[in-house]
Amino acid sequence: MVTDAHDQKVTHSYTVHYPAHEPRKSDKHYADFHAYRRAHIKTAKCAFAERTGDESECGGVLELHHSHVEFAMQNGIALERLEREYPGISNPDEVGAWVESGKNLTFYCTAHHRGPGGVHVSSSADFEAEHFVKGLISE
Repeated sequence: MVTDAHDQKVTHSYTVHYPAHEPRKSDKHYADFHAYRRAHIKTAKCAFAERTGDESECGGVLELHHSHVEFAMQNGIALERLEREYPGISNPDEVGAWVESGKNLTFYCTAHHRGPGGVHVSSSADFEAEHFVKGLISE
C-alpha cells in the first residue's frame, strides 16, 4: 500500500526570547558585515545552489545569512558552548566581530534565505530535506 502524493499545511509556533541588544545600525561591527559582503559578492553564489549543484529554485538577490548566531542574539551567547565549536571565541569583547565575520555568514538567494522554504522560515529538517526533494516547500 502506498500513500498518494499530497500537500500538508505545516504551522510552527513558538516564542523566541531575544536578549537585550543595541539597534543593529549602531553596532560597531555592522561595518564588518558590509565589508564582508562587498569583498565577496562578485564571486558569491547561493549556498543552497552550491550544495545541490542546481540554481533552478533560486530567486531574488544574494543576501547574507547569520549561519549560527543572529546579531540580535549575540548578547545571550553561552560563550563556553560557542568556544567548543569555534575555539578562541570565549572573549565577550570579540563575539560581535565574530558574529559579523565569514565564520558566521553564508550567502543565500532571497528565496532560500527568507522565502517559504528559506532557512529563516522552514524548519531545519524541512530545509535540509529541500536540498534533495525538488519543490518540497511552497506558500
